[in-house]
Amino acid sequence: MALPVRQQLTYWGLATAGVLGVLWALGDVILPFLVGGAIAYFLDPVADRLEKMGFSRVLATVIIFVFLLALVIVSLLVIIPLLIQQTNDLIESAPDLFTQLRSWLTEQFPQVMAEGSPLRQSLGAIGETIQSRGGALLQQALSSAIGVVNVLVFLVVVPVVAFYMLLDWDRLVSKIDDLLPRDYAETIRILAAQIDRTLASFIRGQGTVCLILGTFYAVALMIVGLQFGLVVGLLAGLLTFIPYVGALVGGALSVGLALFQFWGDWWSIVAVAVIFQVGQIAEGNVLTPKLVGSSVGLHPVWLIFALSAFGTLFGFAGLLVAVPVAAAIGVLVRFMIDQYKDGRLYQGLSARSRTDTEDEA
Repeated sequence: MALPVRQQLTYWGLATAGVLGVLWALGDVILPFLVGGAIAYFLDPVADRLEKMGFSRVLATVIIFVFLLALVIVSLLVIIPLLIQQTNDLIESAPDLFTQLRSWLTEQFPQVMAEGSPLRQSLGAIGETIQSRGGALLQQALSSAIGVVNVLVFLVVVPVVAFYMLLDWDRLVSKIDDLLPRDYAETIRILAAQIDRTLASFIRGQGTVCLILGTFYAVALMIVGLQFGLVVGLLAGLLTFIPYVGALVGGALSVGLALFQFWGDWWSIVAVAVIFQVGQIAEGNVLTPKLVGSSVGLHPVWLIFALSAFGTLFGFAGLLVAVPVAAAIGVLVRFMIDQYKDGRLYQGLSARSRTDTEDEA
């Protein structure tokens, strides 16, 4: 016999509050475990595919992590130093860029950019602020991350957690399924499957789209000679996680930098614009339909709100759980709406009349 609804709500409410309380109190401690779990979830389909090809689960996990280790080593030796160098160069050159922008605006719009005008002063102040505080803010962010999580422990714990969770992923899912309350096990399985499809479509699919676009933008912009192409390309790819934001920010930033660097060389400026146009065409017509799907169920506004709210409340750990929680809440809300529409409160007395008529017939 099922428990009363009020008692069920009490238990589920206490469980939710307990999870949020642990996340708030131990967010910094459990951060490596959340990252490791996210990596294992992301890579589980790859391990399953290797198993279907005849590899054992252990061998499949080892192959995946050997490949990841090689990728990390290449990144540490080549990509990350270049990325840091270009970021510092961009911060240092910000005042010159804004000075050039101010000069161009003065030539084109002398009335607006008169000596002492608010816009002229603002442009100069923005560039000086970025140069004076950009490096300090970057250093502060790195120092904060180091203060929150011991980097050495993080780098050791995350791969270990990810390896063992990926190795035992199917077993963990089976254990959790065995602990489900029997009266609601089937309903929970259906909801969990819907949440998994949403997460798989969005996190795995959108993450792959971000990786592909970020790599394409970075390589293409560096080929055409854009000075900070690696930074801009990777930033645009990362922001693609939020629909439309990556294209708008990356496109505006890259074209703006191209105008300063290639002024007069219109073919190079057009090439930078074409790169982002090609990326958007590929994303909209090939990558997103194939990798993400058309009905993920996560609205961009809801996603931004979840990231902001959980990031503010729980820090970086909150950012990691924001998307899964947003997906779960979305699935539960749609489930409750369906239940509401099937109920008497929504259908009213007319539903009872129709039922009685059908019974009589």
